[in-house]
Amino acid sequence: MPALTTYSTQVLPDWVDYNGHLRDAFYLLIFSYATDALMDKLGLDNENREASGHSLFTLELHLNYLHEVKLGAEVQVRTQLIAFDAKRLHLYHSLHLAGDEKELAGNEQMLLHVDLAGPHSAPFTEATSATLAAISAEQADLARPALLGRVIGLPPKK
Repeated sequence: MPALTTYSTQVLPDWVDYNGHLRDAFYLLIFSYATDALMDKLGLDNENREASGHSLFTLELHLNYLHEVKLGAEVQVRTQLIAFDAKRLHLYHSLHLAGDEKELAGNEQMLLHVDLAGPHSAPFTEATSATLAAISAEQADLARPALLGRVIGLPPKK
């Protein structure tokens, strides 16, 4: 199974800057909508969140801008499950022009399953864990994203 296509949209006029390029904040908005779609696939949709009082919180993310995206472009997010444990989910979103393999931007995220009553971390349900395991097995042959685990920093002085 390839990475899941979790979100598709057209770049809207309000999302672009004075150069006609997608503003940096809207890359993250697009990736955020992809995370919402993944949550729905995992059974963590709005109805489930209201019934269980559980949700996902973003602990950390890295966003890499690789190529400009222009007004009106049809883009899609592909999501790869990197790893998960009892309470956390490590994923990678890549942004592409619809139907194209060239990665325009990459977004690595670490998410935490949370009981909103605390709030405090809580284990995934058996059903969510089983869905995560199935996705992980289906994506086992995917290559690790090239930008995974990047660290920000200046090169050492020589």
